[in-house]
Amino acid sequence: MKIALAQMCSGIDPSENARQLRALITEAVAGGASMIFTPEMTGMMDCNRSRAENVIRNESEDPVLLVARSEARKAGIWVQLGSLAIRDTDRKNQKWVDRSFLIDPEGAIVARYDKIHLFDVDLGPNDSQRESSAYARGDGAVVAPVPGATLGMSICYDLRFSGLYEAMTNAGADLLSIPAAFTVPTGKAHWEVLLRARAIEAGVFVVAAAQYGKHADGRSTYGHSMVVDPWGKVLLDMGEGIGLDFCNLDLQKVQEVRSRIPVIAHRKTFELPVNQA
Repeated sequence: MKIALAQMCSGIDPSENARQLRALITEAVAGGASMIFTPEMTGMMDCNRSRAENVIRNESEDPVLLVARSEARKAGIWVQLGSLAIRDTDRKNQKWVDRSFLIDPEGAIVARYDKIHLFDVDLGPNDSQRESSAYARGDGAVVAPVPGATLGMSICYDLRFSGLYEAMTNAGADLLSIPAAFTVPTGKAHWEVLLRARAIEAGVFVVAAAQYGKHADGRSTYGHSMVVDPWGKVLLDMGEGIGLDFCNLDLQKVQEVRSRIPVIAHRKTFELPVNQA
């Protein structure tokens, strides 16, 4: 399975990001990829929520989603659209959702995943982030069939919570998508080691398309979009910069690794007592 990873520096204008996405899908098809993976917040990166409010749409009106579906159908390619900020008309509250989409070669949305773990952190005296103030969290894991594999969908900060990936791999996932917009300090410290851990602990392929660079809203992201194989080997590291790269996945590798170290079969679900000293 030949896949393409898009490393982007999404800005505050969804129409411009849609134009870039169209070009990336065209390039992916020309390079022979059967599936393209894009980063978290492919459609817009904007920490100014008053400004973002003016351009966030529901699914039927989102220009980036419309382009992704149209280009998938035109080119006959699978698109794993890392995520978009979506106005969810099904929710009673006024918060948005950070939603990932799996789109098939007919342009149909075959799976959706809303980010469960929201980035509420204090990275320093002048760097506090509260995603939960604007976004509603998702409430369930999602797996979906793709050619030759079962895909488990997640987003960015989810990466730190192994229980989500245990649930997905217990449900049959052998390929994990972890689109991201990691900060530079957390990326340098934790990005690669966490991606490799998720691959090793379940014997799965991990595909992580990432944002990179100085964005129009002033934030900086780490880049280093990666593919990790089930043995924990980094097959692709895109480093810094924006653009597209390709990777071939030998999906038989999953069963080879799991036959050597059957981590899924050996898992136990239990609760340990906590002894109070």
